[in-house]
Amino acid sequence: MAEPMNPLAGVSGPGKYAVRTDNLQMGSTAYGEGVETSAIKSGATLSTTPDQRPMPAAEVREAAMAPVTGLYDPSLRPGEAVTSGIDMGAGVGSNALMMAKSTEKTSDILEKMLPFDTDGTIAILYQQAVARGD
Repeated sequence: MAEPMNPLAGVSGPGKYAVRTDNLQMGSTAYGEGVETSAIKSGATLSTTPDQRPMPAAEVREAAMAPVTGLYDPSLRPGEAVTSGIDMGAGVGSNALMMAKSTEKTSDILEKMLPFDTDGTIAILYQQAVARGD
């Protein structure tokens, strides 16, 4: 079994001075823990990683050279409203993004942070959120 991280070891040095501080020891795979691990692995099939092949360099270069649409260029999506994706104006709202909206008020979130406020910034934001009713 792996040993827990040694809290007295301190932070490891950079680069060639780096030393593992977690004392991780796997044990023998031939007997002892290895036999138990093999038995566990044989009980169910392990998942496999799908084939991940890197993009050929030519394709990367081609994608990097693709033209960027300028600020004043004609739209590449003429049928889509500029306000698509936000909750005002024409087009779909933010619900199209299928992201769950927070049901917690901003002031409640800031209140949880107050114990960790070291310079008073969170307290100011909390007071402003309460005043707005957020």
